[in-house]
Amino acid sequence: MSIRFSPAHKRMLGTGAMLSIAYFMIALVVLHYLRPDYTPDRHMISDYAVGSFGWIMTSAFLALSSCCFMLMLGIAASGPQSTPARISAALFGVAFCGLMVTAIFPTDIPGSPRTLSGDIHNATFLINVGSLLATTVLLTVSFFRDLDWLPVSRLAVLFAGLVVAAFALQFYSLRPGAPFGLANRLFVITLLSWLTIVANRLRLLGVRAT
Repeated sequence: MSIRFSPAHKRMLGTGAMLSIAYFMIALVVLHYLRPDYTPDRHMISDYAVGSFGWIMTSAFLALSSCCFMLMLGIAASGPQSTPARISAALFGVAFCGLMVTAIFPTDIPGSPRTLSGDIHNATFLINVGSLLATTVLLTVSFFRDLDWLPVSRLAVLFAGLVVAAFALQFYSLRPGAPFGLANRLFVITLLSWLTIVANRLRLLGVRAT
């Protein structure tokens, strides 16, 4: 079953996804100033959801969740007509649900007692990262076979490569003494950059069709 959207709807989905990404990035930058006690090298960004101003990080997760929802609809309607692209749309849906749960259940701060909320948060973290990482690779590959998405294929490949490299660095940094917090931020920045490329192309497809 295919989804049909008007050019205006495609433009709204792309623009909405970009605004959601922008809010997430701004919120993250602001939290670095509001919570200087959370040193970037020793704290994941999820830690900002715990304690003072935690609602800002929670709202940022919800914004990223809404971004995935809009990209799910946009790719399903206007993405490449291929199996990898369809899988990618479904994975955006998985990330949408996962990030909602991530926002609801805060993580456990390092050194604090283990809680059910923290366990749920960690589980959704793995689901979110896995689904978005797979989407990055699958969707980027599908761009080369679609004339509407071909113009961003090379840029998407570049940032997809950076996302994969940043993920590998993040995984390697999850050991005692490593600056896992900085690796976490690098992974998030590269992933948001790739998402912005996709969202902006979706917006432009709506603009071009009007």
